Amino acid sequence: MNLEKLTTERRNQETMNLDQLTIKEALDKMNQEDQKVALAVREALPEIELAIQAIIKSFNEGGRLIYMGAGTSGRLGVLDAAECVPTFGVDPTMVQGLIAGGQKAITVAVEGAEDSKDLGQQDLVDIALTNKDVVIGIAASGRTPYVIGGLSYANSIGAATASISCNKEAEISQYAKMPIEVDAGPEFLTGSTRLKSGTAQKMILNMLSTISMIGIGKVYNNLMVDVKPTNEKLVERSKRIIMEATNCDYETATAYFVKADENVKLAIVMLLTKATKEEAAEKLRQGNNFIKNTI
Repeated sequence: MNLEKLTTERRNQETMNLDQLTIKEALDKMNQEDQKVALAVREALPEIELAIQAIIKSFNEGGRLIYMGAGTSGRLGVLDAAECVPTFGVDPTMVQGLIAGGQKAITVAVEGAEDSKDLGQQDLVDIALTNKDVVIGIAASGRTPYVIGGLSYANSIGAATASISCNKEAEISQYAKMPIEVDAGPEFLTGSTRLKSGTAQKMILNMLSTISMIGIGKVYNNLMVDVKPTNEKLVERSKRIIMEATNCDYETATAYFVKADENVKLAIVMLLTKATKEEAAEKLRQGNNFIKNTI
């Protein structure tokens, strides 16, 4: 295995003396390195756009978004998938994160799991992957066998595939129909891809999930109108969203929140169109779940 050609494995000439820096100097240097990440991600926006288009198409056809990776890459996929449930009110199966070694690998490294192509395929078989789904393989190095195995299987059944790597000309790009490659330079700490590479991956995952959800009506203006009010903070946020979307007062927002059975989107349509709960639900159905189509 030749790692010396990988940007993520090279030594950073700007941080050769980390052990001699003061805390302030190390912080300044780390912050300087982190600023390179957003600029590197910007260069990949055309490829990210293609992946989002495929995800929206998949969602509209009843498909799912499946992230898969090992180590930090896998954990970031699991995190993004988990956050979609409360943020956008989707079923937990709609966006899923698979990590080499299974759920226990989220907190404890599972030795050797990432080196198995067969495990990558089996994890997709276990969730009954179909050709309606989108599989996104995440690997900072761009060469993780677990991810390659998963992408190969996804391609074989006709699913859409994308990859996220932090090296140019990455091996996994050969197995993805929509490869995304970001080069933010060598890590602050040599080979520690949980740093700049992890930040780049998180930024891309934020884009993929958030903008895809916008594309299926989960957002009105810049408000998360399908938020699930699962705790006190989210209940209050839900009421504020209703207030912002309709310019009503707190008491009115609270009343319609209750009338709509705590469905924020429904409450907004009821207020904006002066409709009953049933009428508002029908307007949303006819408007493909977009509030803007009901007004």
